[in-house]
Order: sequence, then C-alpha cells, then structure tokens
Amino acid sequence: MESITKLVRPNILALKPYSSARSEFDGEAEVFLDANENPYGEGLNRYPDPLQRALKAQISQLKGVPADRIFLGNGSDEAIDLLLRIFCQPGQDHIITLPPTYGMYKVSAGIADVAIRTVPLLPGFQPDVKGILSIANPQSKLLFLCSPNNPTGNDFTPATMRRLLDEFPGIVVVDEAYIDFSTQSSCLEWLKDYPRLVVLQTFSKAWGLAGIRLGMAFAVPALIRLFNAVKPPYNINQLTQQAALKALRDRETFEAQMLTLLAERERLRRELAALPFVQQVYPSSANFLLTQLEAPDTCYRYLMDQKIIVRNRSRVALCEGCLRMTVGKPTENDQLLTALQAFIPTNTSL
Repeated sequence: MESITKLVRPNILALKPYSSARSEFDGEAEVFLDANENPYGEGLNRYPDPLQRALKAQISQLKGVPADRIFLGNGSDEAIDLLLRIFCQPGQDHIITLPPTYGMYKVSAGIADVAIRTVPLLPGFQPDVKGILSIANPQSKLLFLCSPNNPTGNDFTPATMRRLLDEFPGIVVVDEAYIDFSTQSSCLEWLKDYPRLVVLQTFSKAWGLAGIRLGMAFAVPALIRLFNAVKPPYNINQLTQQAALKALRDRETFEAQMLTLLAERERLRRELAALPFVQQVYPSSANFLLTQLEAPDTCYRYLMDQKIIVRNRSRVALCEGCLRMTVGKPTENDQLLTALQAFIPTNTSL
C-alpha cells in the first residue's frame, strides 16, 4: 500500500467519499424508505447496487480475480479519468503515452490539465523501454500500455511490459480492451506481483456490449478502494448491470461468436493481402486489421460511397498509408472484399 499511497494526490487521500443510502445498508429488508425513491415502478425505481456485487461475483469467477480487486466503470474511459484524478496533480504531474495508441489517454489528460509526455513506439510497434525510462521521474504518475495496441493491433511482449513494471516509478496501466482476441495471456495473473499495476478490460469488444458502456479495472484492493472513493455513487446503472449479467451467463453464444470472429479475421487478412494495391496487412491480435495500401484517402472515400465505413489512420505517425478495418460479420466482410476487388487506386487526397 505504501508504494501506492506516496503516488496519490494528498486531497484524494484525505477525501471522505459520499455515502449513499444503498452503501450504508447491506442485508435483507422488505421496506426501503431510506433513499427517497418512488415506491412505484417496473423494477427500475430503486437505485442500483453502488458496488455492483452480483456482477463482480460473476466477473470474479470468469477472470479468476477476487471481487475486491475489481472496479467497474462507465466504459474503460471512466477508469482512465479516475486514474488521472487520483494520481495526477494538475499543472504538476504528467502521464506517458506511446503513440500511436488509444486517443482517450490524451483527451482525458487534457481535460484534467495534466501534461502528456510521449515516447513513440519503435518501428515494430513495441515500446521504447530506454526512451520511456530516460524521461521518467517522480512526476511521471501514469504509463499507459495498450496491448493489444490500438490502432496497430499487436501485442506488447511480456518481457517488455515486465521490465517497465519493474523500473517505472509510477502506476503502469495495461489496457487490454482487445485481449480476448489475442493468444497472449492477460496481465491479470501479474497483479499479485505488481501492486502498481492496473489492468483495464471492457465489455465493448469481444462481449459485443459497446452500447451499455461497461469497463473493468483490476488492481490491488487499496487502489480499488480509491476508485470507489472518487467515482459517482451510482456510476453503473441497473440496466447495464442486468445486460452484463445476462451476457456472462450465456458463455456458449460468446464462445461461438469468438470462433467466428477469429476465423473471419484470418480470412480477411488473407484476402486483403492478395489485393494488388495492398502493400501490407499488419499482424493483429485484435478484432481489426491495420492495412497499408496505395491511395488510402481515395480508397476510404470510395468505400464510403459504397456505404462501407472503415477508419482512416493514414495520417497517424507509424501508420502512414493505412486504413483500419474492423472484422465484421461474414456477410459484411464479403461486402468489403467485393468492393475492394473493384477498387482502382488513384493518388488523390481527401
């Protein structure tokens, strides 16, 4: 705990969190007259469990992580925002990001008035460990590692991440939004060895629940208590909790969809690579393919005309000339490939 406490903003350590009616009572009752709720309703008239106990119990079984090491947020973005508020003093501390990477690290830091130091990935899309450690100092409160990385799709090597966990002076956040699509093991098993490790995961990708906005953060209990102290009392609504529980109880559907998506990722990779104007399809451990091709701007606009939307990453450093293509349903991938087979590249810009 001491290694974490010294990194926390003093005002957060001194914070007395809001105590809601539902957090003050834990047990069975028949009449609830404590929270000024409307007694009439269709099951949504009551405030949701502020600590999502039933949902965390299911996640705990799935992930093999005790419930007191789990925080649930309004998407992973809430966990990112809370990490900045817990550890980073505005105008004083900074975070380190490794572009190209997920854009919300930068946006959240900007909102919080926290400086950002960047260390671009090496040409093979791996972290520049020497570069990161050379700029790290006591004000380097958070290091964000996105693995599998967005938008490149690759895993960071375990040896690289372990070295950063061993030597980085602040909190190391491993964002595993796409881990279910990877053959590499999650960093969750490292939590017992690294008290300054935070692992982010989400229901938005493999679970197909982007619309309910539910993210997970895994960390030591002391850090989870800080998350719970800073978050709004009822940050996860009842409908979201119910939808997630329903999905977790239907593992058969989840596993069948995953098999289809992984097979389609390989088919899409193979057929994209065969197109004459495609220069490279980067290896992917995610549910998308970063694809370098001739005339990316023209191709992007052409696909829009065909009512197919991909992501133009051609102006992102290290992703020059690339479009990022999400793996869709088999019929959607057929539509994409059919359109690309008819595409004639020309060098025009957006």
